[in-house]
Amino acid sequence: MAIDESILRDLEARKEKARQQGGPEKVARQHQRGRLTARERIHRLLDPDTFSEVGLLATSDMPGMANKTPADGLITGFGKINGRPVAVVANDFTVLASTNARIYSKKAHHMRDRSHKLGIPLIWLGESGGGRVPDIQGYRIASLCPGDERSIFSQYSRIRQTPWILAVMGQCNGVPMWQACLSDLVIQVKGCTLSVSGSRALRRSIGATYNDEEMGGWQVHAEITGIVDRVVEDEEECFQVIKDYLDYMPSHIEELPPYRPAQSQTQAPQEAILEVLPAQRTRPYDMYRIIRILVDRGEIFDIKPLFGKTIITCLARIEGHVVGFIANQPMEKGGAMDTQALDKMTSFMVLCDSFNIPIIFIHDTPGFLVGKEAERRKVGAKVTNALHALAQVTVPKISIIVRKSYGQAMFSLCGPSAGPDFIVAWPTAEVGFLAPETAVDVAYGALAPEERRKLVDKMIQDSSPYPLAQEFYLHDIIDPRETRDYLAEVLGRVRNSKHRGIGQHRLINWPTKF
Repeated sequence: MAIDESILRDLEARKEKARQQGGPEKVARQHQRGRLTARERIHRLLDPDTFSEVGLLATSDMPGMANKTPADGLITGFGKINGRPVAVVANDFTVLASTNARIYSKKAHHMRDRSHKLGIPLIWLGESGGGRVPDIQGYRIASLCPGDERSIFSQYSRIRQTPWILAVMGQCNGVPMWQACLSDLVIQVKGCTLSVSGSRALRRSIGATYNDEEMGGWQVHAEITGIVDRVVEDEEECFQVIKDYLDYMPSHIEELPPYRPAQSQTQAPQEAILEVLPAQRTRPYDMYRIIRILVDRGEIFDIKPLFGKTIITCLARIEGHVVGFIANQPMEKGGAMDTQALDKMTSFMVLCDSFNIPIIFIHDTPGFLVGKEAERRKVGAKVTNALHALAQVTVPKISIIVRKSYGQAMFSLCGPSAGPDFIVAWPTAEVGFLAPETAVDVAYGALAPEERRKLVDKMIQDSSPYPLAQEFYLHDIIDPRETRDYLAEVLGRVRNSKHRGIGQHRLINWPTKF
């Protein structure tokens, strides 16, 4: 006997009602804010017709709330980006501001667990008003973590297995903030905010007078806290940045990043390096220009460009192989590394070591920014933290000393005696404890100009890279125009080695934000 078609019609009606989200009025209000709905975001991000939803019929478990909470305000499922499987979580702000409650939490937990076990990236499109009251008030808060009493640690004691991405696409309080602090890449759309609590709740609880933008706008997190890695103008740019980032990342830690054949006809001539590097040894220049000359098609994926600007951290390709650059930026404070730059560098080393990305260190720094403010910002601890991370990096480490590399900063950038797998210098390199001018002033005090000049010249000679090459602290001194060829040869050697460049992942438990 055939199944009663009314049963199937009922099923489809329930699903269609859930797909309507918070209803036409709430959807229209979302559009009036200039924002897409969660479902529209998913379909703009994923390849056409690839989204497979999980939990469409889930609702709140509070009595009388089922009809008001389609999908319990959190849309979850799987799809593809450029043919590649991904897991997706999207806050549905049209349903009770996508506030966090028990079924919501079960769905989020399931997606984090599935991305880990399937070995696929997890993308969270964030827009949430925080915890749902009264659903999680009192004893009920304990039930936000499904499973045994230790299930809370499945999130906060994250062991990196797959790339996680969080996009700030509206007001984000509570769970999106925690997710941001666990993610490998955080993107913030201008006009959207990210904070632990919203200003409305703070006005009522502590009488706060500041607004959400002051507390968690893009300038706060891109320039001050460093929680945000990229800032974008709108949602379409956000989707493109997610796609670009994934193109540099493996799906999980047991594979190499995607290889893309280089197009030599679009490669910049290497002689251009000599036009960028100044003849005067203390004159600043833009290190981005050097990096773009070295890499395929001049393309980079910059990470935290507005934070710790005295150092550059970016992903790129050389002869099709993904690499990570940690490079001093002489255009910013002469390339002297401050505490923000140290945090930025450490975070990037963790990313590269976790996902099998060789690191190229480019030295041109007079050292660390020190003084009263630096000490109050724990510069000593930040330096030690960076060295502690560097000591545990197991992906290939390649160092190039371009100009100055002084003091402890030389070691922090994987210089001589700091464990580089491959290390070379340009003939313009200088290595020492202090800048020659500073060293003379410290050692000899006030001098006549001519006498000081002679001592400075002597210090510069003592900082030459040739003695380091003679004692094999450097593997070679190369013509700057040979740098790309050298890097390509080294990367090819790594890829053909026993482990193919896959590291031991000693930093997968390192906190994402610290």
